[in-house]
Amino acid sequence: MKSMTAFGRAKETVNGRDITVEIRSVNSRYFDCSVKISRVFSFLEEKIKPFLQSKGISRGKVDVYIGVEVVDADGVEIALDPSYLNPYLKALYELRDSYGLKDDISVMSVAANREIFTVTKPEEDMEKDWEDLVSVLSPAVDSFLDGREREGANIEADLKGKVENISATVNKIETLSANDISSYQAKLHDKLTQMLQDNKISIDENRILTECAIFADRVAIDEELVRLRSHFKAFSEICEMSEPVGRKLDFLIQEMNREINTIGSKCSNSEIAHHVVDVKTEIEKIREQIQNIE
Repeated sequence: MKSMTAFGRAKETVNGRDITVEIRSVNSRYFDCSVKISRVFSFLEEKIKPFLQSKGISRGKVDVYIGVEVVDADGVEIALDPSYLNPYLKALYELRDSYGLKDDISVMSVAANREIFTVTKPEEDMEKDWEDLVSVLSPAVDSFLDGREREGANIEADLKGKVENISATVNKIETLSANDISSYQAKLHDKLTQMLQDNKISIDENRILTECAIFADRVAIDEELVRLRSHFKAFSEICEMSEPVGRKLDFLIQEMNREINTIGSKCSNSEIAHHVVDVKTEIEKIREQIQNIE
């Protein structure tokens, strides 16, 4: 089980470039990947998402930051572009003179416009640059996945504890329900018998027993308890899967909630009602936690 919330980071100097990769993610129903990458590697952006998916990341809003600082600019030449710079300066002087503006046209202010420069560098080798990037991206992803697994293990332990609590409460509900039905059947039998006697109607014992049985069947929660326990078993089995389980658990917890709601509607015992509320509270906590699972 993996959490969708995690962070991973790696930094390394590769072939004269300091490469920093940071990956962070939060909950999302689908896989939503956003990449912010240095211009040096911008042509590799489209490779990032497939790479993450190949590592098993299938859900979450994932933000990837890739920064590159050139340490050794071997073979890179920077020169002025007169065809752009000359009309650019002319326009600045005209702006100054026409509007009486303060003359702060300096080397640094003009150099802020990167369009005045031309950069010549060795021909790009996409495969080599990708290898350089992956050498840092890969450990960042590993760190990211380790974080997801650690948090996922904590969530799994918490969820299993909550399901065990629910199972124990369901056992109490079952015992109370059996006693409640037995007691209510006896009361109903006595009440029907007394009513027939008061109205001087002949008592058909078989009919009274039938009516009591119909009532007992209507309020019985045996089927709901069987389905709930099958859901508990399925929950444990899903937790052991190696594939993403968030959506499966989300669906399963909806089924659990449906069964406990039915039990609550059938039972009139106040003690059972309190237990039903406790179970629904735990289920809601589980549902919230499941939103964090991939």
